[in-house]
Amino acid sequence: MDWSLEQLRQFVTTAETGSFSAAARKLGKAQSAVSTAISLLEVDLGVELFDRSRRNAQLTATGQVLLLEAAEVLRQAEEMGQRAHFLSNGNDAKLAMAIDEALPCAAISTLLRELAECFPEIELTLLNGTATEVMSYLDQERADVAFHFDRASLRTCFEERPVGALPQGIFVAEGHPLLQSNPVTRRDLARYRQLLMHADDVKTPAYSPKVWRSDSFYSIAEMVADDLGWAILPVNVGTFEKYPKPLRQIDCPALALPLLSVRMLWCQGRPLRATEKWVASRFTELLGIEQQA
Repeated sequence: MDWSLEQLRQFVTTAETGSFSAAARKLGKAQSAVSTAISLLEVDLGVELFDRSRRNAQLTATGQVLLLEAAEVLRQAEEMGQRAHFLSNGNDAKLAMAIDEALPCAAISTLLRELAECFPEIELTLLNGTATEVMSYLDQERADVAFHFDRASLRTCFEERPVGALPQGIFVAEGHPLLQSNPVTRRDLARYRQLLMHADDVKTPAYSPKVWRSDSFYSIAEMVADDLGWAILPVNVGTFEKYPKPLRQIDCPALALPLLSVRMLWCQGRPLRATEKWVASRFTELLGIEQQA
């Protein structure tokens, strides 16, 4: 087929304006040029698009069907032009991000909405997992950058950039005996099972002789909700509202819990691209808001 986008544009404009003359005025062309272009389009397609026995340009039944197709082809062509313009200005075509599942959902949702607004043409891949898993996504080159809680010394194959810190606290299930003596002492905590975050090459301090471990903060929180013990959790995880039983934060003055650092990782020796720099900067701002909330 030899028809062009320009012929389709004249076809759609004529249908929208209701006449060849109106379409010609809108497109800045001679009426004869518009009429001829559409006639050639009809010849090429082998159909009649307009009923010329009427005074105005009225679509045939076939024309009504093909009008929808023509409009969609023009939309796709415009989208292709926008993406080409986006890429020609040096913007990134793709971005793959791995994100720790325990990072605040609200901050991540805001980040993704704003990413879509600022970089509408980018192709995004989002990978979620535990802190260990997001590092493996980088190692496997499935992700360009990763965000997770800083829980271990960094391997030499990665570079890092701090992006924020979030509070953590001690949590138990609603109705747990420790709530009766809040604030509590270390001796109080030692009487009950502690649910600990497990990560390779990381020694997490245990304050109870009875310990269970998991590599997922949300898995630990679910166990806390099931009355299997107490745990130190990021506050955003502990205050999540969809556990089988609500979690309650308790205070232990003898335990000064530091903020949990969050970092961005990427492969060593690779400079950050413009989109990745924007993501790092904006996520730092959003985590700062989260910390103050």
